[in-house]
Formats: sequence, C-alpha cells, structure tokens
Amino acid sequence: MIAHSSLFAQAISMINRNDFYRAVKRHGAEKHSKGFSSWDQFVSMVFCQTAGANSLREITGGLASAAGKLSHLGMREAPKRSTLAYANAHRPWQVYKDVFHHVLEKCRAVAFLKGKRFRFKNRFLTIDASVIKLCSTMFDWAKYRRAKGAVKLHAVLDNRGHLPCWAHLTEGRVHEVNVLKKLSFERGTILAADRGYWDYGLFGRWTDDGVYFVMRAKKNMAYEVVDGRDVPAKGNVYEDSTIRFTGAGARRDCPHKLRMIAVYDEKKDEEFYIVTNIFHLSANTVAEIYKERWQIELFFKALKQNLKVKTFVGTTENAVQIQIWTALIVILLLKFMKLKTTLGWSFSYLVTMFRMNLLTYRELWRWLDEPYGTPVIEPRVVQLSFFN
Repeated sequence: MIAHSSLFAQAISMINRNDFYRAVKRHGAEKHSKGFSSWDQFVSMVFCQTAGANSLREITGGLASAAGKLSHLGMREAPKRSTLAYANAHRPWQVYKDVFHHVLEKCRAVAFLKGKRFRFKNRFLTIDASVIKLCSTMFDWAKYRRAKGAVKLHAVLDNRGHLPCWAHLTEGRVHEVNVLKKLSFERGTILAADRGYWDYGLFGRWTDDGVYFVMRAKKNMAYEVVDGRDVPAKGNVYEDSTIRFTGAGARRDCPHKLRMIAVYDEKKDEEFYIVTNIFHLSANTVAEIYKERWQIELFFKALKQNLKVKTFVGTTENAVQIQIWTALIVILLLKFMKLKTTLGWSFSYLVTMFRMNLLTYRELWRWLDEPYGTPVIEPRVVQLSFFN
C-alpha cells in the first residue's frame, strides 16, 4: 500500500492553501473565471518549473499523462493550452508575489536556526540585477536597446540561508540604482553591492539613517585621505584609510567621512578598493563582506541554469511576471528542502534529482536524506507482452 503521494505533491503541499486563496481574493484573480481555478493555474506553472517544460504543450501534456496523480495536487484534470495561456495573460501576477513572501517566511524560520557565517548581529543583504534577454518582436513591451528586448530582474539576497528576500522586474533599460533609490532598509542593516550601484546621494542618506554599505570604489572618484589606519597582519588587506569625497557634488551629497580598504585578490592577481561607512568591524571582515556579494551572482546563475526564466510560455508582460515569480517560489521551496536535509546536496544536483523523481511515490524528507534507498512499493503493474 502506498503511504505517500508523489514528491511533487508533497512539495506543493508546503504552500499554505489558506494563504494562497486569501491572495487570490485580495487581487480578484478568479473574477469571471469559469472552471479553471487559480490553484490549477499555480500548480501548472510550478510543474513547468520543476519538470523543465519548454512550452504550454509540454505543461498540459505532462499533467495529462499523469492524470491519475492529479488528485493529490488538488486538480481534477489537466488544463487546455488555450485555458492556461489565457489565465497567464490576464490573471494578476501579484498573487504569485504574495505566495513568494508567504513561502519566504517559512524558509526564514529554518535559515535562522541554521545560523550564519558572520558573527556580527546586523542583518546582511546583497543586491544585484540580472538582464534576461527577450525577442524584441515577440516581447515588444520589454524595451532595452534599439533592436533588442529584455527585462531586468532586481533581487536582494539575505545572507542567512542565501534566500532571495525581495525581487522586482523592470524593463531592461531601467538602471539598477534607480530601483535601489526606492528601497529603504532597517537601521543597522549591512548592504553589499557592486559599483554599478554607486551613488553619492545614497551614501549620504544611508549614513544618516544608520544603514551600512560595502561597495567597490569607482576608479575616477575624487577623494582625500583624512587619516591612516592600522593594517591587519594577516589577510589580503594592505591599506586601510579614512577618506572624504572632494568632488563638489559628491561632497554636497555625502559630507561624511568614509573608510577605504585596499585588497589584493590572489586568484585574479589584481588590486581593488572597497568604500564603506563601517568603522567598527575589522578590515578583513569588511573585505569578507564584499567577497560574500558573489553569492547573489551564484543565485542568478542557479536561477537561469536550473529554472525556466530564459524561455517563456507566454509573451505578455503578465505571463512573464507569473513565470518569473513562479521560478522564485520554486527556488525557495528547493532551498527550504536543502536547508532541512542532512545530506550535502548541491543545488543543481538537487534540482536534477527532484526533476527525475517528480512523480515518484516516496516520503519527501526521507528521500532527501536517503535518495538512493529502497523506494516505497508501487502498485502492481501487469507486464504487457509483445507476443500473444
């Protein structure tokens, strides 16, 4: 007798249905709907991401071929292609954004118990953006360059568990720093970013608000050294100074004294400078904070390589938003599994193995710890013969 539903059904069950339907009601997602529920649409799009489906035909065909297992997913039958396409084009993507934040809270609770790399108690965030290229003729709303279309995914990554805690999708031509200017952070937060986010006004505002930043210095910044600081005996830091910007606009927007740290990167055999308003941590710790910024690059790489955010099953802006937010929900579910398991999964291998066992009847948490163990006994299947 089978005691468990499929791995896919158990993963879907981590989504709180009450929270989901509250989001549906809040955004009026099922207004004038006829038979095809928002939950059916959601399960279909999660299947698209977890199964690696490249088209509406593959989504609907894959679900139809597993018709006997759909009841565990809360579905009666597989949707038609036209039905799913219409829902993706017209039902509000904000429902998926709300679901993302509900799943995030569950992941945070586990990540908090797992601890963090740095000893300081400050919340540590990294921010970056990644361009997703699109065909300008099919996605004519996604403005980027003259003959190219693209959207830009902006994300903030929490150091505790390396979880995406905020995301925003814009046209490809929107500059990252314009999005960052609209965000606010709690006092004491440490924010690491690349020099693409360089803005003197932000530096001044963050310092006034008690928000710390760690950013790679621009080569052409004008500054003066106010005071030198002791360099640690160990590590790759070879210079530590207190500086002040001297440019007219820069000094007006950020009149505060800042700290500049020079670091030698042995792997790349190059030197670079870090600017920060953190004075209470060691130079080596500040250098490690900036190094940790690489985790958000790895996040974007994992998202693009393992989930469906480069090819889309719909061409409208709403459909693209839904598919990307579904990918973010799925990556949270997978990271939640990775945090809960005792086996040292790499993220890409976990995605691959989960995809290969999507409709396998195993207890999910036991499978995560013992993926190569003896599976639960399947129903008896009559072997067909080629010969009568």
